[in-house]
Amino acid sequence: MDMPVPLSLYIHIPWCVQKCPYCDFNSHKVSKTLPEQQYIKQLLIDLQSDVVRFKVDRPLQSIFIGGGTPSLLSGSAISQLLEGIGKQLSFSDVVEITLEANPGTVDEQHFAAYYRAGVNRLSIGIQSFNADQLRRLGRIHSPDEAVRAVKTAQDSGFDNINIDLMFGLPQQTEEQALFDIEQGIALDTVHLSYYQLTLEPNTVFARHPPVLPDEELIDRRFELASQRLRSAGFARYEVSAWSRGQHRRAKHNLNYWQYGDYLGIGAGAHGKITCDEQQTAHLVRTTKPRSPKHYLSRDNRRKERFVQDDEKAFEFMLNALRLTQGFKRQWIVERGLVEMTDVMPTIKHLADKGLLRYSREHIVPTELGRHFVNDMVAAFLND
Repeated sequence: MDMPVPLSLYIHIPWCVQKCPYCDFNSHKVSKTLPEQQYIKQLLIDLQSDVVRFKVDRPLQSIFIGGGTPSLLSGSAISQLLEGIGKQLSFSDVVEITLEANPGTVDEQHFAAYYRAGVNRLSIGIQSFNADQLRRLGRIHSPDEAVRAVKTAQDSGFDNINIDLMFGLPQQTEEQALFDIEQGIALDTVHLSYYQLTLEPNTVFARHPPVLPDEELIDRRFELASQRLRSAGFARYEVSAWSRGQHRRAKHNLNYWQYGDYLGIGAGAHGKITCDEQQTAHLVRTTKPRSPKHYLSRDNRRKERFVQDDEKAFEFMLNALRLTQGFKRQWIVERGLVEMTDVMPTIKHLADKGLLRYSREHIVPTELGRHFVNDMVAAFLND
């Protein structure tokens, strides 16, 4: 490979105050006491194991502390964690360090401590500014607490903040959906993630499905929301991601979508790393034990799986085709480890159908293609 594949680090904190009915992430209701110190220690042992196993010596471009609810951890724990990571891996000069925070679990002292610890980006899980919707979604915060969380974070020094909002919610009216967007814009953050509610397997909503708006209504509301976000200075750069300026795009998520490498530590964390085995480059996917109790035990073993040749094109496109401005053709070879001759017939076929455009340097989904991302990705299943 001519250029080293960019490297990120994902850290999973598996505890929440309560489990939301739509959530299929690895999250567990917190007990009376959080094993904070034990978990931080295990995270650093976990990282060291990955660094040694995969001979990692590249600087980290980004760190994302997700969950669960990472804002249940103290500022001192986050400081200890980041210091421990810095002893094992170097950080790029412009490293992005994101922490997910949920309103109702944070205050001025928390945010100030996270900022001092080195966190320079927050992702705040608001989901809605409507009290009824928050209750249906199982969220523990109120609309006022959501607004207060963002303003408190800004007052604590954070100028790089994402807020998560959802649409297509049970009994959600068009007025409610657009009110959420207006409130999100009014908070003057630089990034907004706008997700459609989906009913995921093994969730409360999957077992007891709520009535959701039909697809036509959902499409209309997304288009109205998109128009309003564009008029407020946001640009869409991925299926669900909007930013005010290219420099405010989420580096960590971009690295996923651009098929960079990432280590995953913590209970249930996943990773993808490019490594050399017998002088040949391979893609390895890693998984850590899902159960926090198992993860904290001595029998904490990483599972590894090599990405097979017939999976590589599909896996690469599953990520890269989400990008509205497309990707570099050379990444298919350098990061996906796929020969261009293997995928060009499918790329040409999709271009003939008007779903993407390609040149010698780039591949870009068209406006039509962005509506049929899953169909485009599926076309690479057998490449």
